[in-house]
Amino acid sequence: MRHKLTLMSACACVLVAALISAAQLRADSGTEPAPTTTDATTTPGLGVTQRHFQKLIDDYRHQTWRWQQLMGRPLMRKLHHPPADPADRIAVWKRVALRMRRRALNPPHKHQWLCIHQFEGAWNDPSPPYYGGLQMDLGFQRTYGRRLLARKGTANHWTSLEQMWVAERAHRAGRGFFPWPNTARYCGLI
Repeated sequence: MRHKLTLMSACACVLVAALISAAQLRADSGTEPAPTTTDATTTPGLGVTQRHFQKLIDDYRHQTWRWQQLMGRPLMRKLHHPPADPADRIAVWKRVALRMRRRALNPPHKHQWLCIHQFEGAWNDPSPPYYGGLQMDLGFQRTYGRRLLARKGTANHWTSLEQMWVAERAHRAGRGFFPWPNTARYCGLI
């Protein structure tokens, strides 16, 4: 037992001496040793901070795209006059994402769609031939909500906001509120 303790103490002393020598060499040379392995934090090309900035920019850009897709607007692929500083680019993309979110959450005729919805079905109404809270038939959904119909199925699977934006597309296309003749009259829209 005594022999093992002596051996362990000797090993510990050798290890401490090696660590002190390595620290002294590093201090004398003034440089950090090169990393011996490559992992996610040492990816060539981008430093950790640059990758973090790029991730934030990408997150805000994707949020912007999600809201723009919902509204049926073209996607903003890049900034027209991007600032040179990455922190400023992050701030600009954040402002753009927040502005798109505000617009998406407030369709131009939101109060009118909510009034029509009061006289139509529940937002998740699955009863054919009309689906959702604005009672859209399949032809209407194919024409104005093709991507949602392909991705999520009929309007009863869409959020209320998605349903309102599809109705907004029909309104912009010149249909106005006429696809809902009775309920639009009840709401005083036609």
